[in-house]
Amino acid sequence: MAVTLNQDQEVVKTIREGLKRTGGYCPCRLQRIEENRCMCQEFRDQIADPEFEGYCHCMLYYKSKA
Repeated sequence: MAVTLNQDQEVVKTIREGLKRTGGYCPCRLQRIEENRCMCQEFRDQIADPEFEGYCHCMLYYKSKA
């Protein structure tokens, strides 16, 4: 299992700018709650799932099974 940044540098740049504007909360989420702080609870749960492979909600991170 590996977690990496999206290979598309424009996506990474855009999301990181959004994280700065929101104080570290996922810019794709409306609620500013602890569960939406990057790395969000949803993606941490997906990381814990051995069968999950894919991007987090905002597409900043990618989890691969290999």
